Amino acid sequence: MKIKTIIYYTLFLSVEILQLSSCKKYLTLNPVSSFGPNVVFGTVSNAQKAVFGAYQEMTGDNGYGIRVSMYFPYDNDLMMGAGGQNDGDRRDIGRYNLTSSNAQLFKPFNQMYAGIERANQCIKYIPQMSLYNNGTSQQKAELQRLYGESLTLRAQYYFELVRNWGDVPAQWVPSSDIPNLFIAKTDRDSIYDHILNDLKIAEDLVPWRSGVSALGDPNDERITKGAVKGLRARIALFRGGYSLRRDNQMERGSNYLDYYKIADQECADIIQSGEHKLDPSFQDLWQNQLDAHQIDPYGEFMFQVAMSGGTSSTDSKLGKYNGPNGSLTILPSYFYMFDSVDTRRDVTIAPYKINSDNTLSAVGLSSLADGKFRRNWITNPTIDISNQAQNFGLNWPILRYSDVLLMYAEAENEINNGPTAAGIDAFNLVRQRAFAGNLGEMGTAPTDKAGFFNAIVNERALEFGTEGIRKYDLIRWNLIGDKLRAAKQALTDISNNAPPYDTLPAKMYYVAGPSTTVINWASSFYHPSSATTPSGATSVTWVSNLLSGNLQYFAEGFKDNHSELLPIPQAAIDANPNLKQDYGY
Repeated sequence: MKIKTIIYYTLFLSVEILQLSSCKKYLTLNPVSSFGPNVVFGTVSNAQKAVFGAYQEMTGDNGYGIRVSMYFPYDNDLMMGAGGQNDGDRRDIGRYNLTSSNAQLFKPFNQMYAGIERANQCIKYIPQMSLYNNGTSQQKAELQRLYGESLTLRAQYYFELVRNWGDVPAQWVPSSDIPNLFIAKTDRDSIYDHILNDLKIAEDLVPWRSGVSALGDPNDERITKGAVKGLRARIALFRGGYSLRRDNQMERGSNYLDYYKIADQECADIIQSGEHKLDPSFQDLWQNQLDAHQIDPYGEFMFQVAMSGGTSSTDSKLGKYNGPNGSLTILPSYFYMFDSVDTRRDVTIAPYKINSDNTLSAVGLSSLADGKFRRNWITNPTIDISNQAQNFGLNWPILRYSDVLLMYAEAENEINNGPTAAGIDAFNLVRQRAFAGNLGEMGTAPTDKAGFFNAIVNERALEFGTEGIRKYDLIRWNLIGDKLRAAKQALTDISNNAPPYDTLPAKMYYVAGPSTTVINWASSFYHPSSATTPSGATSVTWVSNLLSGNLQYFAEGFKDNHSELLPIPQAAIDANPNLKQDYGY
């Protein structure tokens, strides 16, 4: 049984406590039935239910179902969030026009702490179970796995809090064990170090992907060793990267290389294990795996948030809020970052809208949609455009194997003051898939440190666009302000027909057909339009004044040394007199 099914249909057992949320303000769990820890953690089956409850806090509108995945990561230099401005809501998040009273901040903040509270319960009680040390070998292996999963889930929740809010209150035991819940902010480096240590423990408790079948369903969506190691590598790079400090400066520690070494070793372990591989086809990974509700056979999706149930509390709005006819917009400059034969371009970007009869109509350069989570690719079951549902059960990918390869390349470059052969090989594996069938156009990786770093910055944009990664990468590299300004300049240059965009077509031509998944283009994206319309083709305005519509508001409120973090929600400040606002909010 997949974890998404377990989460949705399982009776969630509580541990007779109140959940911590926003430090002092509490939410009382309202389970169908309430039991003490001796019952909840009395059997392996009940312990599983408790851990699956900790997984559940990643789902729904206030988790990775929409807010954390599709509100918080934008605007970045590749994509723009929902168009418009000055709504005190999701649009102001994208435009960096945030105040602490923004309506979309508190509930996700709250839910991350709810997940931490659930994980803390499991982390405390599972090792105390008699079966943990005295059960059968199968019982002990499953309980160790559950303990490792709980440590990993708590780490992910804290990581999400820290990368969005910086220093936040941290507690490592259940709320019922803490005499004073008016907790002040904890320095993020301390939080990072704690969860890095937790993940080191967890990676020895959970099985590799190949070992899952010995413990249960080989097709479950639970955390495995590769995911733990990959998350530990990612968090180490953030610990060693730049972040906005309370003195309103972007800084990183003098010992940052120590953390790059952690990332390097963890990625090397994953690569050498042979447990995970790239899907040979970038399109297959999305269209026939994630959008088809399948477990990918290569293990490239190393950790996904399992969505299910069709409700705002357990499912996602992927394929509804984003994709064709959705609310997110690909920047025109991002489209032209791709080489013409890079297979990722036409997967990542969908240059069309879906009509009421499920046919496609091309759109212009200012209206490009993100394409990895497109509703006209959803199958098993298929989603008709007339279906007004908002939840389609699409998972949110937290970690892919290609990320491990590129993190390894980045760490090797930083540690060795330049790229190593192994780092270049990892980098090239990602590129080779992207240029499948056109390897001669792939180019050669730079061999100097600065050149290779810049190549990685570019490659991560091409590989992970629309996956909620880019904004946070730019922050840890201390590049976000420069990249946003460069994107704005590119929009101006495209509008003005200025180099290197001076040969782009004013119109594009396409041939309408019965296909519901692809547009048949009849002209080039890279050369001026023909004076005559090709036979049987329809035209669409391609390049226009990009700054006359929503794109004029792109990242308009961004301020260096301020906008890299979100303000603490005002409701959390009001609930805790020891919680203070920082970063000029």
